[in-house]
Amino acid sequence: MERNIYEYNPNVVEAPQLAALSTSSLMTKVYLWMTMALAVTGMTAFYVAGNESLLYTIASSRGLIWGIFIAELALVWILSANIMRLSFAVAGLMFVAYSVLNGVAMSYILLAYTESSVATTFLVTAGTFGAMSVVGLTIKKDLSAFGRLLIMVLFGLIIATVVNMFVASSTLDWALTYIGVFLFCGLTAYDTQKMKEILRQSEGAGDTNMLKIALLCSLSLYLDFINLFLYLLRIFGDRRS
Repeated sequence: MERNIYEYNPNVVEAPQLAALSTSSLMTKVYLWMTMALAVTGMTAFYVAGNESLLYTIASSRGLIWGIFIAELALVWILSANIMRLSFAVAGLMFVAYSVLNGVAMSYILLAYTESSVATTFLVTAGTFGAMSVVGLTIKKDLSAFGRLLIMVLFGLIIATVVNMFVASSTLDWALTYIGVFLFCGLTAYDTQKMKEILRQSEGAGDTNMLKIALLCSLSLYLDFINLFLYLLRIFGDRRS
């Protein structure tokens, strides 16, 4: 079992590390892993969308759909709450598994929207995400209070979305869409700044623990990108006739 980075045992003497990971190298790994996870999700979505028998199997089984949904939630929860107890290899495999499951869930988007509009929205998302990441990396103001406000808005958005599933208000639906876009733009900047600070504070915790923290930051930014993409797709996406 890996030692928790927040626990210090004076009886344990660690060998000096000749090539400790720097904050900049860890940040590079964060964005690399996020990009790889997005690629896995995209390839999985395209594969499933192009396989009619697999699509039918998934769509015809309510239990399988719920299983995918629950598995995604479980993987995110385990990684977020217990990553320091996992080996880095296991945590990485769980991130890959989540990316695959998310690709399966998102495969139906490729059936609902034209490929050109999906590609355009992806590029818009990438540009927006990149811009907000730069804001998070360069802004001097502490975004902690802003981040707490955004988390409250996120919970409100989830509740309002559930309510609108029963109300079916098109006006509320569009309002929630634009709120979602601004919300995840803000969360991208906030999570980026938080990532930079967490990685800086983790220096000296040991390479393995630092890699785990970087992987968790990568998951957070991956989720920001995916959600931003989904909300932007509701604005820019062209539904198939």
